[in-house]
Amino acid sequence: MIKQDLLLRAVVPAWVLAAGVVAGLSPLAWATGLTFGTALVLLTEQGLRRTGRAAFGPADWITFARATLAGCAAELIADGGLSVAWLVGLTGVALLLDGLDGQVARRTGTTSEFGARFDMEVDAFLILLLCVQVSRTLGLWVLAIGLMRYVFVAASWAMPWLTAPLYPSMARKTVAAVQGVVLVVAVSGLLPAAALLALVALALGTLTWSFGRDVVWLARHRVAEPSRIVQFPRPFHAQAWRGDQAA
Repeated sequence: MIKQDLLLRAVVPAWVLAAGVVAGLSPLAWATGLTFGTALVLLTEQGLRRTGRAAFGPADWITFARATLAGCAAELIADGGLSVAWLVGLTGVALLLDGLDGQVARRTGTTSEFGARFDMEVDAFLILLLCVQVSRTLGLWVLAIGLMRYVFVAASWAMPWLTAPLYPSMARKTVAAVQGVVLVVAVSGLLPAAALLALVALALGTLTWSFGRDVVWLARHRVAEPSRIVQFPRPFHAQAWRGDQAA
């Protein structure tokens, strides 16, 4: 069973690479797909071992499918001469499936720290990919949306108190969900440039407010300096990026 699970996950680089070949993408796009697929297999295997899991649960396979869609989207973006319809379709489906893995995990009794972290990382990577594409038309400042979460995590290495659990917040979840919707709309190009600029700027503003509010709360409720142990998952915006399998 474990060998079959690993074999299925190991096939993903071939799937992602094949998508690029069939679509006639550039060698850079193929390399991007292969790198992503390989990293996906290695990192999920490391995560399973770190948390004492032997294989994927049913919800993890849904997250894995979303990650595969993200890999295909990364290929399209790396190619440059992408089909907007394909990119919107791939990322749109991946974002729509967000939350389904959490529901499956709860209903099957297979919630786990690994599943929550996996779900959160896929969400964060999708947002970053969309930011890269949108930044080509609106400017590099859009990358702040996708990089904010990673900056927070990096800061937590120096300030461990940032890893403390956050209080439940519907506002945090809403702000996080809005980012994906806004960025997909921006990629689609359905709105005038001025409207897109205002919409993305508003999304960045709300995300900055959400992160800032949580940082202030964590600072005010800082108790004692915890030991420098990497927690799994990092709480920062676990709810914000809808890492809700462990909920």
